[in-house]
Amino acid sequence: MKLLGNSNKEQQQAAAEEEDMCRTIEVASVVDLSSPPVAPPVAGDDLSLIPPLNFSMVDNGIFRSGFPDSANFTFLQTLRLRSIIYLCPEPYPDSNMEFLKSNGVRLFQFGIEGHKEPFVNIPEDMIREALKVLLDVRNHPVLIHCKRGKHRTGCLVGCLRKLQRWCLTSVFDEYQRFAAAKTRVSDQRFMELFDISSLKHLPMSFSCLKRKR
Repeated sequence: MKLLGNSNKEQQQAAAEEEDMCRTIEVASVVDLSSPPVAPPVAGDDLSLIPPLNFSMVDNGIFRSGFPDSANFTFLQTLRLRSIIYLCPEPYPDSNMEFLKSNGVRLFQFGIEGHKEPFVNIPEDMIREALKVLLDVRNHPVLIHCKRGKHRTGCLVGCLRKLQRWCLTSVFDEYQRFAAAKTRVSDQRFMELFDISSLKHLPMSFSCLKRKR
């Protein structure tokens, strides 16, 4: 009987401790409404870093996007760019040129017209010259862009992927991810037929896509 009484006392004590614990947890979860509100983010915080349309990293030191404007300049500064490859024939805006000058960024312009299908003529010689600039690590970090970062930029990146020995399926998948509903058969045909043999001698030591042994 004595042992049984002790057992009842232990159970009662354990129940009381559990109840106290629950009350403690409940009190600890109450929010103190008297605390001062959190200060809003100030200029220079991550919320003020706005990347350009269709921005993405292509490889170590290589980025792609649509046309950047003044709202994107603070973000672009974080990339510490050395160069921009611009794939449109229109003159670069004055505000963008001022940004390049103040940040020591070199502009390489290849004026490829943005025609729509079926009248599309992608100049292979310009893509080839742009690739030479792109493969030169002295120009890295580099940003490639056209207007929307879809077709002309997609073709240049697709030709780079062929040099990196990507299969065509993967090249097209990446192109379509950025072009979306604006995918062009002519662009994919251009990338498929583009001859990389004359560029194979160029070094590609920057690539982060090498196979691990």
